[in-house]
Amino acid sequence: MAEQHFDAIVIGSGISGGWAAKELTEKGLKVLMLERGRNIEHVKDYVNANKEAWDYPHHDRKTQEMIANNPVRDRDYPLNESTFDMWANEKENPYTEVKRYDWFRGYHVGGRSLLWGRQSYRWSDLDFEANAKDGVAVDWPVRYKDIAPWYDYVEKFAGISGNRDGIPVLPDGQFMPPMDMNCVEKDVAKRIKDFYKGQRAMIIGRTANITQPLEGRSNCQFRNKCWLGCPFGAYFSTQSSTLPAAMKTGNLTLRPWSIVTKILYDKDKKKATGVEVLDAETNKTYVYNAKIIFLNASSLNSAWILMNSATDVWEGGLGSSSGELGHNIMDHHLGAGANGKIDGYEDKYYFGRRANGIYIPRYQNVNGDKRDYKRGFGYQGSASREGWGRQIAEMSIGGDFKDALTEPGGWRMGIMGFGEVLPDHANFVTLDKTVKDKWGLNVLKIDAELKENELKMRKDMQADAIEMLTNAGAKDVKGYDANGVLGRGIHEMGTARMGADPKTSVVNKHNQIWDAPNVFVTDGSFMTSAACVNPSLTYMAFTARAADYAVSELKKGNL
Repeated sequence: MAEQHFDAIVIGSGISGGWAAKELTEKGLKVLMLERGRNIEHVKDYVNANKEAWDYPHHDRKTQEMIANNPVRDRDYPLNESTFDMWANEKENPYTEVKRYDWFRGYHVGGRSLLWGRQSYRWSDLDFEANAKDGVAVDWPVRYKDIAPWYDYVEKFAGISGNRDGIPVLPDGQFMPPMDMNCVEKDVAKRIKDFYKGQRAMIIGRTANITQPLEGRSNCQFRNKCWLGCPFGAYFSTQSSTLPAAMKTGNLTLRPWSIVTKILYDKDKKKATGVEVLDAETNKTYVYNAKIIFLNASSLNSAWILMNSATDVWEGGLGSSSGELGHNIMDHHLGAGANGKIDGYEDKYYFGRRANGIYIPRYQNVNGDKRDYKRGFGYQGSASREGWGRQIAEMSIGGDFKDALTEPGGWRMGIMGFGEVLPDHANFVTLDKTVKDKWGLNVLKIDAELKENELKMRKDMQADAIEMLTNAGAKDVKGYDANGVLGRGIHEMGTARMGADPKTSVVNKHNQIWDAPNVFVTDGSFMTSAACVNPSLTYMAFTARAADYAVSELKKGNL
């Protein structure tokens, strides 16, 4: 096996991996970034970026063959022609579901940073203190004041557009000018604020779509084709932002098609020495050595790598000494909310296709709003006018009908809840020794589900949505609650939680694995709780913070 030496190795090239590569290279380290899938080059490989539905053989819809080969993706929106090659091949990369778990993965350079919803919110101390106050799991060893400077840092580079709203549960940040709410959203927001006497708010989403040019990136063009890859670099992704910055230093080596099968561990020095890599194209094995390793393969895959590492020392793998490795899987549960008609405004429309929506921050279990469950939820949604798709097939006849379809239909407003999932030791992942993937590697077995707290919350996610829209003047309001399963939020967290005690956690407050202090885990794995806001901005902040600490410790000779 050929060996090569680097100062640092970054496993994974998604949102957190890209940040790790940027920070470590800019601090002078020679870095190897490993990605298990193919390379996707910025702009050049966004082959569908300018296509419309009619440009695809089946009008961007799924075929029976696609459904047969991708049963998991068929459960939700990721199965279509336009992004078909942007998600992991299910036949090559199977997994075992003890209970239903919708796992949507992006195995390519950039990972899901090319596919994410871009909603970017800070945590508050309400979130960092929640476990301790509620007596749930373990306490976070950090608080908002520890992370706030790093939120500042990553927001300025990533480019987050939003409004400074002064909402305590949702701290303001370093924002570019916000996108506008449309006329209906503005009126609904005012009605909600008035009806609930300022205890609830509806704001424009805070999104990683820039509204002003930044570092060679053009501002958002309001095409709403983000997940096809943005030729303008208008949203934050590895390709548009962190990878160019890392490459600019001359210190980065990017190696796609590289499946990290284990982290190599020296039990005498109690440190990692490098990684073992299986080339996904040639099936050859390589060893790469480094002083520090950043694990950013995404929460479940990072757990898989750790479980396959140092098994001669710990049967459960590197980081398993606490008994918590692989446990406490979290996500955000969604699919519950409401929508209704908004009368009037027939003479109003909106500009372009805004790649953003509105947000209603959490108001449950704060300011005297007591519920029969812990934590809470926020809503995402939007108001828009119906298009030609509103037609009823049986009435599709006559010139007047066809003329009517050239005009926009009535206004509708919809909101959907994103609820917090509590960390629970009983939600876990293990290795399935009976099922193997294309490369002969054991796959993951996932045993996780929503518990009583989340199921209670979902009732309010629907009921409150109906109530708010009704109080805001919507008509024919209908609620829904569909497919409340883990994985659908694509916000998997947990498996290697952060804590203050090596007996009850996998990593410390600096994201170091207790059992191997030169290994840093900064993807969703380290999350000790989930809050109810989208988590990617928090991964960015913790990654930048951990990289700063790692290089400082390296220079001191402590790693």
